[in-house]
Amino acid sequence: MDTIELGNVTVSRVREYYGPLGLTPHGFIPESSENVWEEQSSWLRPEFVDGEPPVANAALQTWVLRSEGRTILIDTGGGNHKPRPGMPWDQQDTDFLGNLARAGVRPEDVDLVVNTHLHSDHVGWNTRLDGEDWVPAFPNATYLIHRDDFDFWNPANGHASVLGDGNAHAFEDSVAPVHAAGRTLLWEGNSHRIDANLTLDLAAGHTPGSSVVTLVSGTDRAVFVGDLLHSPVQILEPDANSCFCEDAAQARAARRRLLGWAADQGGLLVPAHFGGHGAAEVVRAGDGFALKGWAPFTAYAPGDEG
Repeated sequence: MDTIELGNVTVSRVREYYGPLGLTPHGFIPESSENVWEEQSSWLRPEFVDGEPPVANAALQTWVLRSEGRTILIDTGGGNHKPRPGMPWDQQDTDFLGNLARAGVRPEDVDLVVNTHLHSDHVGWNTRLDGEDWVPAFPNATYLIHRDDFDFWNPANGHASVLGDGNAHAFEDSVAPVHAAGRTLLWEGNSHRIDANLTLDLAAGHTPGSSVVTLVSGTDRAVFVGDLLHSPVQILEPDANSCFCEDAAQARAARRRLLGWAADQGGLLVPAHFGGHGAAEVVRAGDGFALKGWAPFTAYAPGDEG
């Protein structure tokens, strides 16, 4: 099952890529404790770490929400034919749009695209090639982007990143074209109401404009946290940042806040990159958190077809 109902919202999971990142587990989450990956290997393998020597796995996927008659995409993955040197999604050619169609979504059906932040693996399918030009892949959609991220990643502003040039080309081929086409809404401040079920909330730290989508509908709760969680190890060790976070202290605070909200509200925690079942429920455990159970999405492992 790749679709569940949460109150009045239908949530579907659409895959693009799932496999190794080219990083060791500690390279991926350098602030994780020395032994946690081995101590938790019975359930981390093979979905989240695999091989010898071990490498970290991650999924690229889009969450499709249908709410109040509209079709909403949360993040758009790596995209096709895009120069991403050193990344597994460099110049990839996937059937993502076919997977989206099999979930009942044509590009022209999409009303909103939420980019939780502007890393290359979250904006790739914002655009597609039309001849030699990058054009909006979802021609009728409004693309919601926090202004702080738009300004930070705009090369014209000259901001330095912990990634160095690791996010090169993403703004030019996947953000600027939708902005030039008049399809963006650059929202500001701490919160943006999408509809009665969904709110877009600033959760800065991973990037300056990192945002999360909070779902409250009937008795159901969920939070789509983007990259505040890259690995379930960060549920157990919420102060452990990934190697991709721009502001370490802000990222830790945002992660703890959202884990606490999910635990206290009984909400589903939905990260961008979890393989396996894709999402989880958590509980408080002392000063940290623990896994309560996985979401009822079909589990898959690296190598499984989308």
